[in-house]
Amino acid sequence: MEVASEFRYRNPAIAASTLAIAVSQSGETADTLAALRWCKAKGLTTAVIVNAPESTMSREVDLVWPTHAGPEICVLSTKAFTAQLTALIALAVAAARQRGRIDAAEERRLVNVLLEAPRLLSQSIALTEDSLRLIAPEIARARDVLYLGRGAMYGLAMEGALKLKEGSYIHAEGYAAGEMKHGPIALIDEATPVVVVAPSDAAFDKTLSNISEVIARNGAVVLITDAAGAAHAPAEARLIIGPDCDPLIAPLIFAVPLQVLAYQVGVAKGADVDQPRNLAKSVTVE
Repeated sequence: MEVASEFRYRNPAIAASTLAIAVSQSGETADTLAALRWCKAKGLTTAVIVNAPESTMSREVDLVWPTHAGPEICVLSTKAFTAQLTALIALAVAAARQRGRIDAAEERRLVNVLLEAPRLLSQSIALTEDSLRLIAPEIARARDVLYLGRGAMYGLAMEGALKLKEGSYIHAEGYAAGEMKHGPIALIDEATPVVVVAPSDAAFDKTLSNISEVIARNGAVVLITDAAGAAHAPAEARLIIGPDCDPLIAPLIFAVPLQVLAYQVGVAKGADVDQPRNLAKSVTVE
């Protein structure tokens, strides 16, 4: 996915067999639409994962994969985001099967994992909401907040930071945890909370090392993890414990605590979390 018009300048030669996929809540975002039109002009097959099936993108692409998330009234995209993640996971499973990377048995297993997502999303809210509400006033007092994650959790770290910026007006940045010592570590002090998204996956031990580095510099750590991760967490870390889940859907399940945290911090600061200042639901200019 490319969401900037610079896409056309940075990719001068693309094979005609390429499938260009846009991801958009509204289907009207100007830079994404410009990139799609460029791809279409080059003869590529185009598709869109979109929440508005009557939108401009839906009318112009070859394939429409609607998310059916329903109207998203809040400017901060929450259910649309999780619906897009679900669609992308389903697409990845389908592509892996068609390309022979997984067999029919593994496809069935992964589909069953996806079918468990609604239950686990509800469980994630139930398990983490009270803890997040208690932590929110402390985060609300911060001027800056850092988010860390590895692998797929790096994408969630950026998403969590974006939601906090939009919902509470606190400066926040998401970083790859493995790159922390290449610069971001200089920002850590007792006044800068660090939110770490780290379920107990293959990268968990390395992320624990990053957490220890933060604690050694008097940084306050909020660790969003599962029960197995919590069992190995440093005593100094504030724990937000979500449900155990398959790595395939971990980005989907652990997106929810980040969204709820941004909401609770925004409420604690008295911000209008549904209609943040300076933001529009659809960005229709480049």
